[in-house]
Amino acid sequence: MKIIALHTSDETLIKKALRNDSKAEQSLFNRHAPKMLGVCRSYIKDLHYAEDVMIQGFTKAFENLDKFRHEGSFEGWLRRIMIREAVDFLRSRRQLYFSDIEEAETVPIPAESDYDIEILQWLMDNLPNGYKTVMILYSVEGYSHKEIAKMLDITESTSKSQLFKARKMLQQQLATLSRKENG
Repeated sequence: MKIIALHTSDETLIKKALRNDSKAEQSLFNRHAPKMLGVCRSYIKDLHYAEDVMIQGFTKAFENLDKFRHEGSFEGWLRRIMIREAVDFLRSRRQLYFSDIEEAETVPIPAESDYDIEILQWLMDNLPNGYKTVMILYSVEGYSHKEIAKMLDITESTSKSQLFKARKMLQQQLATLSRKENG
């Protein structure tokens, strides 16, 4: 009787993928793609572009798999690749810009009344990309302003001001939403 392993660890799959085992690569992709698409989508408004960036990120990860040192989680390593790919995508499309002036006005909020994930994603998507990128890097990913500044080639003070403006804009949007709900 043959025993079939139901769960294979990332470490085992990585070792197999390093030996060009396409099934192992496919397993790693299938295991991590949903979360990595979420990472890319948080930076990139258009789902199709986010999927393209995710595929590029996986391609880069598999090409550089030998550089993964097992010092942290594979998911964390992969996540950093996806973030860099998303930022590079925005930069290449000239959609990542930073300014000391208000870059966008508040936008009308959909009529839905619950603060569900779709509304919050919609609110984030309507932030200027500079605001949104810094906010996600700082508030979600946990990067410091110094790390963000280096990654985005901006000053620490620009990173801080973009975060402040993003929070302010989100607060305004949520206040508008709350007023609509309460009549």
